[in-house]
Amino acid sequence: MKLFVGGLPFSTTDDELKDGFSQFGTVASAKVITDRETGRSRGFGFVEFDSDDEGKAAIDGLDNKEFGGRTIHVSEARERQR
Repeated sequence: MKLFVGGLPFSTTDDELKDGFSQFGTVASAKVITDRETGRSRGFGFVEFDSDDEGKAAIDGLDNKEFGGRTIHVSEARERQR
């Protein structure tokens, strides 16, 4: 299950994102999205779990909770619109 994580502090790293979500299960991948030109964080990222149950637990446990001093929003990622 792939999750969208919005409202991240701009200083959040991929490892910090992975560590924050690993309490809910095995994180297959965690990526903070960065601006192509500046390399700075865009304030959101994606976390992928092997199991849907773990992903749902992470949504329940972290949506609208504080992460690094900011309130984050966690939801199931939607397919990219082209």
